[in-house]
Amino acid sequence: MSAFAIEHRAALSGKIPLISTSVTLRALPEGHVLHVLSANAHDDLSGKIRAAFGAEAFAVRIVSPGQWFVVGDEPVSAAALANIVQKLKPHADVIDQSHGRVGIAIAGPKAAFVLAKGTAADLALNTFPAGHATTTLMGHIATHITRISQDGFELMVLRSFAESLWDQLAELSAEYP
Repeated sequence: MSAFAIEHRAALSGKIPLISTSVTLRALPEGHVLHVLSANAHDDLSGKIRAAFGAEAFAVRIVSPGQWFVVGDEPVSAAALANIVQKLKPHADVIDQSHGRVGIAIAGPKAAFVLAKGTAADLALNTFPAGHATTTLMGHIATHITRISQDGFELMVLRSFAESLWDQLAELSAEYP
């Protein structure tokens, strides 16, 4: 046992939300991010994943065929995680990524325009409606983007890149006061 206590510090704790009439940028709570990997890439386990969690509050985000992120604002206890892992066996494995990924929300009538400056992904509402997700580059940073509403997006990034992505988004938003 170490003599040093581990202290969790939010990756974006010093960042003040940016709010304008066109774009709002804010750090999301660092609750949980669970990576679910199916044994078969062709199986759609999203229903089983929702059933394992047993709550509407959890969000299931597609990552790629056979992979999902389950995100939420509250941490998941070790006992709850063990229960979820047991419910999803033998269909999928669950890896806790809560310590390694950070969420950023961007919303507003110009949010898609801001994101379009940094990625080649087509985020137009008719091709990327609410509920759709993709992993893409924002500049040089690998980012998982989910459209959560008509004008709102959730961006998930590796913790060590969170501040760089925030600064990039703030710069890209500057023209929209």
